[in-house]
Formats: sequence, structure tokens, C-alpha cells
Amino acid sequence: MTAAKPPATPSSPHVMNTYGRLPIALSHGQGCRVWDVNGREYLDALGGIAVNTLGHNHPKLVPALQDQLTKLIHTSNYYHIPHQETLAAMLVERSGMRNVFFCSTGLEANEAALKLARKFGHDKGIERPEVVVYEKAFHGRSIATLSATGNPKVQAGFGPLVDGFIRVPANNIAALKAATVGNPNVVAVFMEAIQGEGGVNTMHMEYLREVRALCDASDWLLMIDEVQCGMGRTGKWFAHQWAGIQPDVMPLAKGLGSGVPVGAVVAGPKAAHIFAPGNHGSTFGGNPLAMRAGIETIRIMEEENLLANAATVGAHLKNALHTALAEHVENGGVKEIRGQGLMLGIDLAKPCGALVQQAADQGLLISVTADTVVRLVPPLILSQAEADQVVAILAPLISTLLKETA
Repeated sequence: MTAAKPPATPSSPHVMNTYGRLPIALSHGQGCRVWDVNGREYLDALGGIAVNTLGHNHPKLVPALQDQLTKLIHTSNYYHIPHQETLAAMLVERSGMRNVFFCSTGLEANEAALKLARKFGHDKGIERPEVVVYEKAFHGRSIATLSATGNPKVQAGFGPLVDGFIRVPANNIAALKAATVGNPNVVAVFMEAIQGEGGVNTMHMEYLREVRALCDASDWLLMIDEVQCGMGRTGKWFAHQWAGIQPDVMPLAKGLGSGVPVGAVVAGPKAAHIFAPGNHGSTFGGNPLAMRAGIETIRIMEEENLLANAATVGAHLKNALHTALAEHVENGGVKEIRGQGLMLGIDLAKPCGALVQQAADQGLLISVTADTVVRLVPPLILSQAEADQVVAILAPLISTLLKETA
């Protein structure tokens, strides 16, 4: 007896209404393509929102996870978990940092980073530690990470927010200095190397170096959220590495497990020993299945040279978008095409949320963030031919939208 097929336009009164879902129920995938329950094919330029690093049904990842399922899925952090040691060593080697705490999500990783910052301050005798955060930032939806987030729309209805944050504009070292001068309570600067939900906004390389120097001079922690832009997405393991700097705290998640929930906080020497037993924990963090997913993701990325692929295919995609949308770049309809590697944003001069459904109707999965920015974060296995297909579908839709009268 075969299982009943889900409806083509799924809707359930039993699931909380927290997402504005498209009327699509996906069934299976292969590489950078997925199919819905009606057999319709889509090119996946969203990658589960920068999660499916290796695409779908990868021939090396799936057998490894199947093997792990026959051994251990979950134990407890009461015991040593050898795969934790292996994955931690891999992350330390690639980041040049010191040690790792494992959790399950980017939100958890960012919460842990904020706890590290506060304890760092308390250990120095600061009673009310304060953390510098950024306009347009997004760090999660828990009360603390929501408070660090710079989006009033997602904060609305959830006050009172947590205090202890100083908000500044991106890429303005003078504003950062002015906001913190003479304040003995500042303990850390917390930023995304590339803001994802905020509109694919990049921190300039020189600004990253200036903030690193300021943190060193002020005895602050530099905490760089690499949840969305890390794990090879820009063509280096971590986006901040393009600036030649190293943070003290680095939250990771999304692409680390290729779809299996994995979060991590990587700490450099200054933050490596802030937490002591009992200070923090996670029931599911570091479980054997998640750790195996992280290990295999990194191994396969290196075997298949996916950092280089992200850089070269991403550059090709960006250039192709510029060419296809040249008319609108010139007349200001396309304000900017920004980002790096396979994390790109097309910032339009008008709201473009309708493009998500329109692109899906044409067989392409994308997202729109910050109301006016088309976000492309496909699997890192994306080929040049597939990048060309993204442009062939997306550019005419953008052109039509921009030519419509308001």
C-alpha cells in the first residue's frame, strides 16, 4: 500500500502559521534540482537558505549518514563523542582558532556568543556588559538574538527587548568610535561579515581590519557571525578571511551539516577559556549524526574543490546578472548587485516579493529579503551552466517587474 500523496497546495491547521509558504510541497531532489509532489522540476538557487552546501542526495554524503544511522544518532554530552573531537579539529585547522562548542542552530550559536561576551565582561568586573551590534543585522529570533537584530519589523510585538546593545551603522569606523568612546561597559563588537537577512550587505575589508584593530586596542571581543556567509559560501572557508583577520568568536551553522542541523561557536585564544563546566550546554549539540554530517561536508567540499567552485561560478553568475540587467543597472532600477561567491543580492529600486512566486512558476527557487533584495544562495555544487539558467529565468522577471508602472 502506497502512502497518500500530500496536496499540491499544502495547508494544515495543525502547524503554527509562522511562515508565508508558497503553494509547493517538495518531494525529492538531486544535485541542484528538486521536484514537487506533482513531479514539477525546479532549479534550487536558495539551497534551503544557504544550508544545502552539497545540494540534494549527494552520492558521498548520503551513504555516510546512512552508515552513522546504523551506529549512533544521539547519546549525551555526559560522554565523550569522538566525532566532536574530529569536527572541532577540522574547524580549528581551517579557522586558525582554538576550540569549539557545538549546538544545533545558528540562533543557539549566536546566543552562546552573547553569553561569552557577557561572561568576558563579568570576569573583568563589568557589572552591565554592552555589545556593539549593527543596523540591518539579523542574529536570530530568540529574545536575546532578536534584541541584537536590527530589524524593527521582526522585533515588533516581542518587547521588552534585552538591553545591553549599542547599535551602529555598517562600514563607518567613526560612528563606531563615537558610539563607544568613554564607555567602560563595552565588551564586544558583534557583526555578520555579510548580512544575509538584512539584504546581502557586505562589510568592507578595510572596515573589518579597522574593527579588529579597535577591538585589540580596547580589549574587546570581535565576534563575527558566519552562520550564513561561512562554510565556503564566498570562496573562502569564512567570509572574514578575505580581510586577512581572525575573530575571537565565530558562530556557525546552516551549511556546516549540508541539511542536518548543526551549529557551532568557534573561539580564538581570547575567548577559548571563558566558559567553564556548567556555564553552557545543549542537549542535541554535538550528537554523533550531526558531527558526522559536518565531518563529511568538509571532507567532500575539499575533495570536490567547492571553495574554488563557489568563487568562480559565483563570479560568473554575478557578471552574467550585470550583463543581463545592464539596462536597469544604468537607469537605477537595479541599485546594486552585491555579495561574493555564491551569496549574491540584487537590490532593486522597488519591492519585489512577487518575484518569489513568479520565479517558482518558471521553475526557479529564490528568496527576497529586506523587501527589495533578491537573494541567491544556491548549493556550492552549482555549475556554470546552471548559473546561466538562473540568469535566463530571473533576469526577464526582474526586467518585467521594473518596467511595470507603480
